[in-house]
Amino acid sequence: MKTQVAIIGAGPSGLLLGQLLYQNGIDNVILERKCGEYVLSRIRAGVLEHTTVQGLEKAGAAERMHREGLVHEGVELVFNHQHIRVDFEKEIGKHVVVYGQTEVTRDLMDARAATGGITVYEAQDVALHDIESNQPYVTYTHNGETHRLDCDFIAGCDGFHGVSRQSIPADVLKTYERVYPFGWLGLLSDTPPVSEELIYAKHPNGFALCSQRSTTRSRYYLQVPLSDTVEDWSDERFWTELKNRLPPAYAARLITGPSLEKSIAPLRSFVSEPMRYHALFLAGDAAHIVPPTGAKGLNLAAGDVQCLADAFADYYGNGSSAGIDGYSERCMKRVWAAERFSWYMTKLLHTFPDGDEFEEKMQQAEFNQLKLTEHAAKLLAENYVGLPY
Repeated sequence: MKTQVAIIGAGPSGLLLGQLLYQNGIDNVILERKCGEYVLSRIRAGVLEHTTVQGLEKAGAAERMHREGLVHEGVELVFNHQHIRVDFEKEIGKHVVVYGQTEVTRDLMDARAATGGITVYEAQDVALHDIESNQPYVTYTHNGETHRLDCDFIAGCDGFHGVSRQSIPADVLKTYERVYPFGWLGLLSDTPPVSEELIYAKHPNGFALCSQRSTTRSRYYLQVPLSDTVEDWSDERFWTELKNRLPPAYAARLITGPSLEKSIAPLRSFVSEPMRYHALFLAGDAAHIVPPTGAKGLNLAAGDVQCLADAFADYYGNGSSAGIDGYSERCMKRVWAAERFSWYMTKLLHTFPDGDEFEEKMQQAEFNQLKLTEHAAKLLAENYVGLPY
């Protein structure tokens, strides 16, 4: 086959890019290592920034999100049972939409199917070739046969462990990493959320987050040591500790139930640059990872691919390479802003095992800033709702 843009990875970032390119008349083929059912089975976040919503609208995949998504006009922060609400609409006149990443992926799959776009699932042994030339190509095996896909450009949307970033010479890449000394234990349950909006709670025992997927499905998280396993946490133990970390008023109305899924995710910050190497462009987790505290992972990826789609549209539509030449630099500004915000939220709300009383006082002082000064609350709202891409 031959196409204009070969996209590696059929997660939400790869699918969104494919739809945005289609809307601009740019031919593309997506290669995915796993099957479609596996991609949909991934349990991920579900807070969509303002610009992510706009991207789904441009991609023609926002109808169900607007119908079923939950508009959140603020968020609640709790610090040792003191709490404040940051009002997004009041501070900046915008909001976020709670809509599960699985549903975003499903909608993008359906939109792609409606356009007849080609997605090759279970594409094994994917390899990138001649990416330093103007005639790159990708090889892969499917159903036991070897295939070759010629293209103009390659978009690496295949995550942290994918082949795309690994295809860039090691002496070209510069990476930055921060690994945090704890993880998040997440529990999914078919129970009504404890609150209409998300609650981020700091407690001496550790961080807790009350999130949701719908009015009947909740997602809760607890900070746990990296040495813990899912088997260490029965449902009963999880619910007991969650109630302990929440203010009494919330704990009293928490509705518990059997878990549908439990998992522990380590927290890390990771950035790799540049995000472009000749004909290869990285997007999403292939280039960067953020701690989930700031709800930036999916949104950062969506910003990348919107920027990349604009660059390709300018190249094919106007013959200008300015967008693709400036892609990495443009994205990096937003990437580091998101890394800063996620790092800030993580430092503010977690209990660090090596922390001391001075750091505890600094966390309290920062919380007081949010509570007492309008400028601090506005800055948090701007970053949470999302900076322009």
